[in-house]
Amino acid sequence: MLDLVAKAGIASVALGAVASLGGCNSAAQMRNKKLNGSIGSPIPSDPVARSHTPSPIVPSRMPAISTQLPLSSIPSFVIARSKWTSASPKRWLADSMTRIDRITVHHDAIMPVPSGSYTDSLRRLNLIRKGHLSRGWADIGYHFAIDPNGRIWQARPLELQGAHVKYNNPGNLGIVVFGNYEKIRPTQASLESINRIVAYAMERFNVPLSAVKTHQELRSTACPGRNLQAQMNITRARGGQLALAAANMSNHSPDHS
Repeated sequence: MLDLVAKAGIASVALGAVASLGGCNSAAQMRNKKLNGSIGSPIPSDPVARSHTPSPIVPSRMPAISTQLPLSSIPSFVIARSKWTSASPKRWLADSMTRIDRITVHHDAIMPVPSGSYTDSLRRLNLIRKGHLSRGWADIGYHFAIDPNGRIWQARPLELQGAHVKYNNPGNLGIVVFGNYEKIRPTQASLESINRIVAYAMERFNVPLSAVKTHQELRSTACPGRNLQAQMNITRARGGQLALAAANMSNHSPDHS
């Protein structure tokens, strides 16, 4: 059923991709112009995309991550950018990412509901990238994207500063989840993947839990939608998976060795 909804709404997805991420920009691009946008058009019902996935990743059981990895490297559980585009970013329009000390979670605010299929995710990534390029940006604004089936996709290369939170892009790793979470609820698979990639980035870049944010916590916006915001509050609260990941990092710091 979700596949049928997605196919019927391809036109509205294209419009939503152009309209999503209003007001986000990189430092280099902000010097040239200011850009505005709006949330994607909703569909009448409130469907829930569902999928079957493995049990969640427990951050305390994740293998140790080398802090000496170059920024260009991605973890093995992330689908490489080359799988969805052969195009390169317009590097002359982007600032370099000299450090990563923050992480921000978004939704793409696009309807209809993404089906979670591999093909639809390829289409979604390219539509978002096209919309961001039309704003004069260097590339898709986020560094990672997550689809309803829990696949994690490489988006903008990590060595380039993102364009996802206006005035807050330096050092800020951007993660987007496909869907409008003002209207739908995130799948369990996507929530598990958020925990997985955020916990990985926290450990790799030594990012504290206090620096894991959502878009609305940094700017006046509905992003990542009320339903995903609620889940982010849960995972960062005491006993939540990201809180446990942060505690595990603390336990393995030099002061606790």
